[in-house]
Amino acid sequence: MELIKKYFPELTTEQVKQFEALQALYQEWNAAINVISRKDIEHLYERHVLHSMGIARVIKFAPGTQILDVGTGGGFPGIPLAILFPETDFHLVDSVGKKIKVVKAVAEALNLTNVSTAHCRAEELTGKYDFVVSRAVASLPEFTSWIKKNIARKSINPLHNGILYLKGGDLTQELRESGGKYQVYKLERYFNEPFFETKSLVHLWF
Repeated sequence: MELIKKYFPELTTEQVKQFEALQALYQEWNAAINVISRKDIEHLYERHVLHSMGIARVIKFAPGTQILDVGTGGGFPGIPLAILFPETDFHLVDSVGKKIKVVKAVAEALNLTNVSTAHCRAEELTGKYDFVVSRAVASLPEFTSWIKKNIARKSINPLHNGILYLKGGDLTQELRESGGKYQVYKLERYFNEPFFETKSLVHLWF
């Protein structure tokens, strides 16, 4: 939790309480339904919460922005971003029902009224969103083929509507094949921990 305060010192008292509650909530749920690997649960704030919040280093979502989190797993990046941006709406989806059960319970425990959930595949979604966020659920070209249809045309944010994708490693080939314009942000520019040395945020738009 100290990591979150270090990089986001401007959090309100309510937001600090919500972030602090994540450890106990995920430990409890993880014991019943394994949504985070056993070794990673010890590094929840660095590898999941702060990693998700890398998106907030690149964009501050305008009030009323609609965000779709595809393949949210245990609620990342959607849950930390929903705490950070209470006036932005987040729709978290996953094809695995038990993961959505956890996300729903966590959102309710934190009283996140700006979070909705659905147990479905990305290809089934029909709604329009300003941004689609995700953490490395597939290769970028494949991911793009699923959700390109869901990106709204009219933009209310400084960045073009599109995909905000958290992923590690060399993305050169995937970006070339994704068929859009893109900007890559290295997370080591924003966070000092060694974990972020190979991690990037890709903004992809069409």
